[in-house]
Amino acid sequence: MRTSGEVTRAGPLPGGEGGGGAAYDVVVVGAGVVGAAIARALARHPLRVALVEAANDVGDGTSKANTAILHTGFDAVPGTLEARLVREGHRLLTAYARETGIPVEPLGALLVARDEQQRAALPRLAEKAGRNGHRTTRIIDAAELASREPHLGPGALGALDVPGESIVCPWTTVLAYATQAVRSGVDLYLNCRVEEVRAGDPHHRLVTRRGTLRARHLVNACGLYADAFDALVGREDFTVTPRRGQLLVFDKFARDLVRHILLPVPGPLGKGVLVSPTVYGNVMLGPTAEDLDDKTATGTTAGGIAGLLEQGGRVLPALLDEEVTAVYAGLRAATGREDYRIAAHPALRYVTVGGIRSTGLSASLAIAEHVLGLLADCGLVPGPERPLAPVLVPNLGEAFPRPYRDAGLIARDPDFGAVVCHCERVTRGEIRAALASTIPPGGLDGLRRRTRARGGRCQGNFCGAEVRALFEEARNPPGAYEGDGR
Repeated sequence: MRTSGEVTRAGPLPGGEGGGGAAYDVVVVGAGVVGAAIARALARHPLRVALVEAANDVGDGTSKANTAILHTGFDAVPGTLEARLVREGHRLLTAYARETGIPVEPLGALLVARDEQQRAALPRLAEKAGRNGHRTTRIIDAAELASREPHLGPGALGALDVPGESIVCPWTTVLAYATQAVRSGVDLYLNCRVEEVRAGDPHHRLVTRRGTLRARHLVNACGLYADAFDALVGREDFTVTPRRGQLLVFDKFARDLVRHILLPVPGPLGKGVLVSPTVYGNVMLGPTAEDLDDKTATGTTAGGIAGLLEQGGRVLPALLDEEVTAVYAGLRAATGREDYRIAAHPALRYVTVGGIRSTGLSASLAIAEHVLGLLADCGLVPGPERPLAPVLVPNLGEAFPRPYRDAGLIARDPDFGAVVCHCERVTRGEIRAALASTIPPGGLDGLRRRTRARGGRCQGNFCGAEVRALFEEARNPPGAYEGDGR
């Protein structure tokens, strides 16, 4: 069994015997946070596994644009698969983050009631949390709420205090999963959209833009496109409706305005608009909830931004005096049911992992364990467990030591003291390490998700040229020439 897999973004896929495509025990399609977690879980066993992704990087879909909260599952629908997996996933990811360096800050959440109807709903929400195994919530009055969040706008009548809700770095979470999977033997094929599935026995054939792969077992972790991939294997069990969430990111000077994750009482389209710190030292406002037809509609709108500012001004008036440094939108995979759409199809040796909405990051490790059980139901014999290759991701969180402040690291390598991106204090050493990593970025956006370079208040206006030069130098090192295979 190989100790390390390969990562490719271009060129033909391996041909396998007879040129019919390399044969794998399991192919996982979709390298978002859920697909990468599943690949990592499979890598604990002596299996040949491939992780296939249409984009040029891991975590390039819903996983890169979300509210970055590690949920306890206190407000999930009791008794659902989602409720169980989010609760278990919160425990697993909290422990995994400590092992791998993913920044997590357990700030706790306050579910703020702003009218009598919302205040009357707080006991019901506390009871719901208890049914989900979260029994440490408590209702606080307006006076305690004001002491804990002194910058709240007028009209807050009380809140449900939810300990355990945390903020997390979503970018390094998916990077940790995928890196550990590759280092433990999983092959990662990027820019590799699956266009056809030819079901067969003993292998399915996956026809991609880069060639063909063969898979004894198949996992659909395609996020927004889970229904489209289902159709490739002859299933039509649900339809994914993209639900757009627009978000605003405020400058780091806003960070002292908020101490907890501030949530509204939930509405019919989800948790509603929140105000929350980020692990990067900013404050986030959002998301909206707009059901669309277009699965690529990640643009923001004037109406969406205006609505967020109006709601944010009611929750935290002083926030509107701070600068907005970024505006973005993500798409969640809504399916018309308040639960995940995870199902095994033993006759096809196939597992669908669909409908993973805003809680997918929190539940990811538990989803992966659940899918391993479903693959066993489909006939997969995983074999004995073995240890995974260790991984330590770069720290992007402000609450933990950053390289530019690490005198010992700088003494060993002065590049870690050479700041390139001054807004985010990203050093040349961090950029260089990301570009030489197991899964190097496929573009400047991927580099930002690994280092924060170009992610600050100037959005790369100051550092962009130097960051691009470092990226291009890594792709085309001195001495390389066209056709040398680099």
